[in-house]
Amino acid sequence: MPPEQPDTEGQPAAARAALLGLCPRCGAKGLFGGLVKFAPKCRACGLDFSEFNVGDGPAAFLTLIIGALVVILALWLEFSVHPPLWVHAIVWPPVIFGATMGGLRVTKAWLLQAEYWRKASAAVHDSAKDER
Repeated sequence: MPPEQPDTEGQPAAARAALLGLCPRCGAKGLFGGLVKFAPKCRACGLDFSEFNVGDGPAAFLTLIIGALVVILALWLEFSVHPPLWVHAIVWPPVIFGATMGGLRVTKAWLLQAEYWRKASAAVHDSAKDER
């Protein structure tokens, strides 16, 4: 039996919703209430964003990827241009911060969108099975 396809009629595409921070139900802007913190609910349709559990996975994953990319770029800059140390101190912290915050927004929005479309929910433990 094929898996049930989610009804995505009137909903934004996943990439567009993630990049722009759109509500997965109605497509209105306002998914985020802060830099990387979700708003409590959608102002347009009332979807409760606190019911979704995106977790800390995106933060760890992005930190590793961005860290590796920055090290590669810093080594390339050092060996090709040989700038003074203060140039590295000025260039890389804003690059790391911007890439991490931007990446977190997109990744968290994409994961919330995926949870909504797949109707993901927390696992429920059936205590009746344990008693047998």
